[in-house]
Amino acid sequence: MMKACAITACVCLLLAGCMVGPNYRRPAVQAPDVFRSPVPVPTPEQASLSDLKWWEVFRDEELQGLIRAALIGNYDLQDAVARVEAAGAVLGITRSDLLPNLSVTGTVSSNRISRNGASTLPQEFVPSQNRTFGTATLDLLSFEIDIWGRLRRATEAARAGLLGAEENRKAVITTLVSDVAAAYFTLRELDYELEVSKQTLVLRQESLELVRVRLGGGIATPIDLREAEQLVYSAAETIPRLEQQIAQTENRISLLLGRNPGAITRGRPLTEQEPPPEVPTGLPSALLERRPDIRAAEQNLIAANAEIGFARAAYFPRISLTGFLGGQSTQLASLLSASSSVWNFTPQATQPIFTAGRIRSTVRLAEARRRSALAEYQRTIQNAFAEVSNALIARQKVRESRMQQELLLTALQDRTRLAYVRYRGGIETLLHALDADRDQFQAELTLARTKLDELLSIVQLYKALGGGWQ
Repeated sequence: MMKACAITACVCLLLAGCMVGPNYRRPAVQAPDVFRSPVPVPTPEQASLSDLKWWEVFRDEELQGLIRAALIGNYDLQDAVARVEAAGAVLGITRSDLLPNLSVTGTVSSNRISRNGASTLPQEFVPSQNRTFGTATLDLLSFEIDIWGRLRRATEAARAGLLGAEENRKAVITTLVSDVAAAYFTLRELDYELEVSKQTLVLRQESLELVRVRLGGGIATPIDLREAEQLVYSAAETIPRLEQQIAQTENRISLLLGRNPGAITRGRPLTEQEPPPEVPTGLPSALLERRPDIRAAEQNLIAANAEIGFARAAYFPRISLTGFLGGQSTQLASLLSASSSVWNFTPQATQPIFTAGRIRSTVRLAEARRRSALAEYQRTIQNAFAEVSNALIARQKVRESRMQQELLLTALQDRTRLAYVRYRGGIETLLHALDADRDQFQAELTLARTKLDELLSIVQLYKALGGGWQ
């Protein structure tokens, strides 16, 4: 019997070397030589902006504290971590089917036989009516021989699911870091607009008082007074609107941090935010290995590819081995004696004959899911290249716009100063001074938004390159 078991095991191990279904090969991807950008960017293999840690890119100490708090309290990230743990448990469950299962079973039963029953036994044959029967069994083997690789394909798919969940966790971290940074920069830009609006309101109130004095002296006209009042009211109107946006942005940051709505501590003002060092983007081909969402999409493709082999294995017979070793006795004292020993070894094969097309349809479903996963993988890659290119274009063009806006604001500030000097000297009308003041106020707000756009372009470029999860 032992020889037969050994021969059977050897044959099964030899057959278990083959696996049905296609083996995974990474699809060919045509990556561009360089990222599309308004100006050529250096692409050395050894450096990329995404290789920097997020605290090396965002240097505001308060922003760094907010990001650290978000990495602890954000609920989306906690959900992603739980999904990784669940995928690890699924892999453990699936992988356990590859190994034999051992268990121990023991039973003790007592019964009394009636002498007046349908099957009576005489007293001289059965002196005692009370009988005790015991069984102790060790299930030595409960094992499916994975000849066609069904269980190994299932394990391969589960392992890819675990790796995909881990990459999704990294993608959540990347998104979370960029969202907190973008919201914080938006908050500082709104603070800057509010400060400019309050300063402008004070200056316009002083101009209004001047107009009132000149009106009392007969120098100004009532229409001059109304023009000055219009500027005061327009500046005052922006303040409550900006305060509303500031409070709502603080609430959005609190939500990212997993906190109740509340105030957010500020760090450096908008104008003192340091841009990251000028580090090149790196090679486009390296983006495939760096971005977590691309790697997660590839793991989904690997899992879908393994599911095809799992489905095709249903065409072939499933061979399982079961066996036990134990003892049976009517006396507990002799339960483990040699004369009470029992054993069993049962190879079993199951071959589907007619399933009404169920197996074929299952294989077609797995193949269709693989094609869908392949399309998603390719779409994710193309989307990544587009995001990097858009971020590079935005970074370059917004920088150029900010430089021109700074020149425009300088010119408008000088124009406003000269217009009020000429107005006080009686050379210029108030209309020109008020027009200059209005244009300067709008230019200051536009410059603040342009600076915000420049910071956001850096955030988007860092995210598009796959940085932030380290």
